[in-house]
Formats: sequence, C-alpha cells, structure tokens
Amino acid sequence: MKKYFSLLFIVLLFALPLFAQQDKPNIIFILTDDQRWDALGFAGNEIIQTPEMDRLAAEGVYFENAFVTTPICAASRASLLTGLYERTHGYTFGQGDIKQPYMDQSYPVKLREAGYHTGFYGKFGVSYPGFSTLFDKGESYDRNGNFKDRRGYFYKTIGQDTVHLTRYTSQQAIDFIQEAPADQPFMLSLSFSAPHAHDPAPLQYFWSEEFDTMYQNITIPDPELGGDKYFLEQPEYVRSGENRTRWYWRYDTPEKYQHSVKGYFRMISQVDSEIGKIRKTLEEKGLAENTVIILMGDNGYFLGERQLAGKWLMYDNSLRVPLIVFDPREEGGIRKSEYALNIDVPATILDYAGIKAPKLWQGVSLRSTQLKGRKDFLFEHLWQVAIIAPSEAIRTDRWKYFRYLNDPAHEELYDLSVDPMEINNLAADPVHQRTLKKMRKQLEKKSSAYVKAKID
Repeated sequence: MKKYFSLLFIVLLFALPLFAQQDKPNIIFILTDDQRWDALGFAGNEIIQTPEMDRLAAEGVYFENAFVTTPICAASRASLLTGLYERTHGYTFGQGDIKQPYMDQSYPVKLREAGYHTGFYGKFGVSYPGFSTLFDKGESYDRNGNFKDRRGYFYKTIGQDTVHLTRYTSQQAIDFIQEAPADQPFMLSLSFSAPHAHDPAPLQYFWSEEFDTMYQNITIPDPELGGDKYFLEQPEYVRSGENRTRWYWRYDTPEKYQHSVKGYFRMISQVDSEIGKIRKTLEEKGLAENTVIILMGDNGYFLGERQLAGKWLMYDNSLRVPLIVFDPREEGGIRKSEYALNIDVPATILDYAGIKAPKLWQGVSLRSTQLKGRKDFLFEHLWQVAIIAPSEAIRTDRWKYFRYLNDPAHEELYDLSVDPMEINNLAADPVHQRTLKKMRKQLEKKSSAYVKAKID
C-alpha cells in the first residue's frame, strides 16, 4: 500500500504542470493597423458597421480612454512586444534591429517559457532577425510594396484563390486554432494590415468584392476641424510635411474624401467579418469559453481633420485607439474610463497567463487596480526624419502639453476639460503660464526617467 501511494504521488507530481496548463486560458491578441478609436460602432460611430467588434465590447471590457504612447506602427509595435516606451526600447524606423535584451523579455518569450503554444500571423512591423524563434508557428508579412495597385493587398493565396490579406490572416488563425495541441493553452497574435492604406497606389484602399456595396448609398460627413483655419494654425513644418502630403493623396477633393473614408470603413468591416469566423471556429472546437480576446489599434489616424492625413502628431486623432478585453469567464458589459496604454497590453497578456511581468516593463495589467492610479502619461514620436517633425507630449486628466523636439519654442497647451478637440492653444495665455511651466517640468522629469531605464 505504501508503495502504491508513493507511485500515485509521483504520477500526480508530474501531472500537475499539465493540469495547470489546461486550466490557463487561451489568449488571442488582435491588432488592427491605423484603426482610430471611433472607427467602431460601439464607440458611437453611426455609419461604420462592426457588429463583431461591438459584440466583443458589449460582452467584455471596453476602455473608453485608450491610447498608444507612440503614434507610428514600428515604435508602437515594439512597445506592444516589450511593454516599454519608445524612449526606453529605442526602436523605430531607421534604427536597425530592436535590441536583443528587450526581446529576451518580450511577451512571446515569456509565454513559451510558461508552456504556451504560440503563434503570430500578419504584420510584425519590427526589424528582428529572430522572428522565427519567437513563436511555435508564424508568418510575418504585410502589404506588397512591389505593386502600386490592388495587388498590394491581393497577393497571398488560399488553395488556388488569390485573396485579400485580411482573409488570408483570418485563415491562418483558423488553421492555427484547429491544429493547436490539446494539452497546451495557446496564445495567438493576429496583426491585420487593414485598414492601412496601400500608400503606393492611387486608389489607396482595397477590400474584397463582397464589401463593394457597403456604404455606397450614404454620404460621409465632412471632417470636424476641416476648415482652412485649423490647417493654417499648424507650424510650417507640419503644413509642408507628410501629414499634408497624404492629405493630397486621400482627401483633397470631395470625391477622394468619400472614396477614402468609405474604403477605410470597408476594410475595417472586413476585419470585423473575419473576427466572426475566428470566433465561430473557437465555438466549434469547444474553446470559446476559455479564450480571452484582446482587440486594439496600433495607432490613431487623421481622416481629414486639420486638413491632414496619417498619424504621427500629438493630437488625439493620432493617439487614441479602440481597446477591448473580452474574457468569457468574467462578467462583461463594462466600460472603463481609466487611461489605458499600448504598453499595458503585454502585461495584461502575461497576467491572464499567470506570469509575472518583468520588472523592467513600464505598463501595468489592464486588470490591475494600478490603472486607477495613473495620473499622467507620456506620448512621443522620436523618429528624426525630414518629412515628419518629431514631438513629445504629456497628458493628465485635464491638460495636454506638447512640443516639437527640433522647435521647442513652439508649445501647445490644451485644457481638455473644456476643449476635448484641442482647438484653443493656451501656451501663450498669461493666465496659464504656471500650468505651462508645471506641465513642461512634468514632461522633462518623466522622459528623463524613461531614458535612464534603457539597457546598454
């Protein structure tokens, strides 16, 4: 009998890790490209059709005040991998590969170490030679810049059919879920290229033909702050920069504006449709009740406001994104007003997996009570390139202050409590000089701390 109990103890001891893994939730992180916060029906947009995203928001936790810390894909995606500000991880376009010490602590590495089966499909967006070692299964791809037409989005195949990248990415997700090992939880990262414009093409936006008729019988209202006044208030380097160049590509005539915004909406609606197929696969596999889904945009987007396009600037158009966390095991229908950041997403993923976040990380789990204590946070776009002026900002619950790195004398200060659209710049107002100096000092203190956190 004693021998029997000893044998049973050994069996149970070795089985415990397997039981623990099976108890952990599966996690799917969906990242869209250039989807701004209000390009979502649940956010109050009465034109766009996003029933699947709306369902995730209605059944999960919807973060009303979600932002990226850097409004450009490369740096934002590096922050999503590493949980760090751009000023700390140092990665954006033109900086070479992201440094290995930061990737050693990235969420894919931590999840594999903890026994998760991991996958990634879509736009990785970060230069890193070790992509193939990060995930158990994966493929990194984006729009094909060799083509200056619809083939930028239509070059991947499923069987004999050439399909839109959105459809292709969804099918990779479906295959991954169907083939996932039964004895491991999985973590799947999906990075859709949509709704990013295909920049080399005159028509910019491309979608599958079944979405051709969507939005065709409506007229998109003109952008708020679309008048000359708001453009002319910008410094010269913004008026002549890439934000203005791309406005000419997309919005400089009423016809272009209607085509571009409808195309942008159609591409988001196609991503939405594919999310529905992915969720159906989870249900068919019996995994829906134990799979957490996180949805976020990689940065905001100008749809003609201030007569600009693209992102990159310190206005909320560039910075604010949709963010939804759906956990079928928990009560849903919750709206949170706390400030949530892209650097919080990796900590949240690890939290759901029962893994402690690295001490170096600067974000917090979106499930944490620490979120309520966030009183201010930094924005930054540090890429030194002639066509986009680098800038930095700090925001509190009431104020936003920003300046351009190469022109620090140009400052902007907004009282968001009465001016949420950031129209009235108070930086030169004598009444607000104390606030201006305070915000300037806060920005310098916080940015200095993030520089000091760098790994040499």
